[in-house]
Amino acid sequence: MNSLLLIGNGAREHAIAESICTNEKVKLFAFMSANNPGIAALVKKSDGAAEIGDIHSPSAVVAFAKKTKPSLAFPSPDAVLAAGVTDALMAEGIKCAAPMKEAARLEWDKSYARELLKDFKVPGAPRFGIFDSAAEASSFIDSMNGKVAVKPSGLTGGKGVKVTGYQLKDGAEAKQYAKELLSAKHSGLANIVIEEKLEGEEFSLQAFSDGSKIYGMPLVQDHKRAYEGDIGPNTGGMGSYSDANHLLPFLRASHRDEALAIMQKTIEAFRKKTSKPFIGILYGGFMATRDGVKLIEYNARFGDPEAMNVLSILESDLYETLQGMASGRISRVPQFEKKATVCKYLVPDGYPGKSVTDQPLEIGYSEIAAAKANLFYAAVYEKEGTIYTQSSRSIGLVGIADTINEAEKTAESACSAISGKVWHRKDIGTAQLVARRIAHMKALGVL
Repeated sequence: MNSLLLIGNGAREHAIAESICTNEKVKLFAFMSANNPGIAALVKKSDGAAEIGDIHSPSAVVAFAKKTKPSLAFPSPDAVLAAGVTDALMAEGIKCAAPMKEAARLEWDKSYARELLKDFKVPGAPRFGIFDSAAEASSFIDSMNGKVAVKPSGLTGGKGVKVTGYQLKDGAEAKQYAKELLSAKHSGLANIVIEEKLEGEEFSLQAFSDGSKIYGMPLVQDHKRAYEGDIGPNTGGMGSYSDANHLLPFLRASHRDEALAIMQKTIEAFRKKTSKPFIGILYGGFMATRDGVKLIEYNARFGDPEAMNVLSILESDLYETLQGMASGRISRVPQFEKKATVCKYLVPDGYPGKSVTDQPLEIGYSEIAAAKANLFYAAVYEKEGTIYTQSSRSIGLVGIADTINEAEKTAESACSAISGKVWHRKDIGTAQLVARRIAHMKALGVL
């Protein structure tokens, strides 16, 4: 019997586990830092095994893998990949469908990613500079008239990038933030990346990579800002949506093709530089501008929440696809339903600041099932049959329908079936929000 070891325990991993278990011939093992009730239930249903431990410890993960002997492993979160968990598993002869530490560097070291693309003439880069000196960073910010995005090179859980006009008031605040980042040395990296501020609309393109070829998934738009109207601090993502044609209402097919080409050239550049393949999920955060598609950043894993959108409509066998990736050849192009999806995250009161924790949630499972929505547990725990909140995002709910508008109504209905000290952005996927995106692109002359 085939078996998969999943490392991680968020809503993204719950979605991966759900998709894996649509194949009843696959046994699920899970190594988690905290018990995810949804993943635990799937493990039990598949007659697998789960263990709680340090998912960032290669030795701890390997010890569990030696006990369970999976036919395939999938380390999922960014910090797990950066810790070299894939490398440790493969050293023990366990096949993995996730990037090794060096390949995952495309995510955990933004300066490395920018230099790779520059050295191998991969298109799509904005004007940028890499700095370990606050004085030189300040000079670059001045040269860009203060219109910049300031980024830590290391991992910050999707919350480290700040842009003037949004999180930063002006060039002076950008300089101060650059100075703070240089002192912080995120993930031990001494430099930061500063880029020109781009104008356009962001979109996420996730893809399966077998080392030779990129296989794109439906495009998704994530919503990082905490509050309705796209205001407030950045979060890990408050929700996301995708369209039935696998594009987005404010994009053309040429935008997707341009982004796919950038990603394909990136894995080829990585192979040229290292003589190694990029095997795993490659996720590009892009922006469509009047000057073409620009790469904002790479992630070396599924997005969260974007994984919930695409895996909810995946028609192909995910285990088979991951197995193909790990073997160096995806034999069948992954297929997705022609459906629209809207994901909304319920988060605890006080999030993203001081969250109210340990609060019980009343979940109308039958109402959610009747609405035909998918539920994915994130930072929650179960005690005596009741789900309780923790400090981060609690539950992702995904509506699936023929149109974004209908999917949004399904997701909203599912959200209303859960009561407790949680809240969500009601505007994600609404006709008004989508119309603003389209109007913005028309005003810029992109559409």
